[in-house]
Amino acid sequence: MLRRYLLLLALPLALPLTGLEKTTTPEAAGLSASRLERVTSAMKADLAAGRVPGALALVARKGKITYLETVGFADRERQKPMRPDTIFRIYSMTKPIVGVGLMMLYEEGKFQLKDPVSRYIPQLAKLQVLENGALVPAKREITIQDLLRHTAGMTYGLFSKGAVDDLYTAAKPLEAADLDEFIARLAKLPLRQQPGSLWHYSVAVDVQGKLIEALSGMSLDRYLEERIFRPLGMRDTGFHVPTAKLPRFAQMYVAGKQGLELAPASSSERFFDQNLKFFSGGGGLLSTAADYLNFCQMMLNGGELNGSRLLSRKTVELMTADHLGDIPGRRGSGYGFGLGVAVHTDPAGSGLNGSPGEYNWSGLAGTRFWIDPKEQMIGIYMMQVLPPRDPDPGLLFKQLVYQSIVD
Repeated sequence: MLRRYLLLLALPLALPLTGLEKTTTPEAAGLSASRLERVTSAMKADLAAGRVPGALALVARKGKITYLETVGFADRERQKPMRPDTIFRIYSMTKPIVGVGLMMLYEEGKFQLKDPVSRYIPQLAKLQVLENGALVPAKREITIQDLLRHTAGMTYGLFSKGAVDDLYTAAKPLEAADLDEFIARLAKLPLRQQPGSLWHYSVAVDVQGKLIEALSGMSLDRYLEERIFRPLGMRDTGFHVPTAKLPRFAQMYVAGKQGLELAPASSSERFFDQNLKFFSGGGGLLSTAADYLNFCQMMLNGGELNGSRLLSRKTVELMTADHLGDIPGRRGSGYGFGLGVAVHTDPAGSGLNGSPGEYNWSGLAGTRFWIDPKEQMIGIYMMQVLPPRDPDPGLLFKQLVYQSIVD
């Protein structure tokens, strides 16, 4: 398995892959190679059944890669195989990166978590809430902590149904030309629920993107490039794919009645736009397994990677603690929510193997990552299918990785 991975890296077309150089055998990291073969078998079964066109799975433990497997195609129609350096749309796996970017400004003393967002984005002051068909004043202002933990009262208009969701669908804030227009559209919409009253997945991280711009004086794309991507060696991560890297860009598929079909071209248009002005902090980034591993390893290391420190260990601890407490919305799921990531609080409640304190998130097209500080382990799964499949291949991957631990 490891030999196959090293041969893949030696292919003439493969670029240098920062973050994938440190490898070890599974046994040296306390994992069973034979049990990890169950992961490979599951990936091949998903491929054979037509549940995925291709996929990539990676496990790192104790700072070294112990497993890397690719199956199928990055582009089935062109017979382009899935490779370790394939570039993926990571959608909501953008969110933890933006959360780190915002907390770097927190460490510089630019804000407090309990600060009202309107102090820095005045358009979001004095918002109203739609309750029982009537508009009422918000009981308190949205705080920056609300944005980070999804308790701002906002929504997407996609994952829930209601009058405010319908207003979001009509206003299309995420189709704005830039972040200024996004905020202008959002400021005209009522909140779905009172701030701080409910965990509800929303466009709040796109607001974080504008907040970063307001606090740093830099555009979000430039800020992330200079403050995160460059220091961490994330050379293939950004809001659009350069022409020279198009051969490595995975095709997007949708689950149709006849199996997997090509996604409409419109689903990828923004990623080709060299003049993009709307930088979506909630779901706009492209990345590779190698780049995202660097980001994850920085978090697992307590905010530092290869001499580049982005955060203090204490700030990573703050981000990966549960910030919901008794706030409903995820109660009973076994997961709370920190500042940008889901936090495993109760394996019995989740019904999932793992450790309390593990944190994670996933992306709309089936990408997924998790970081387990107790086990010193990182898992990354990449595919490109809309909507995510049920059963979720990435969740099965995680389950099978945990059963491979033998130390």
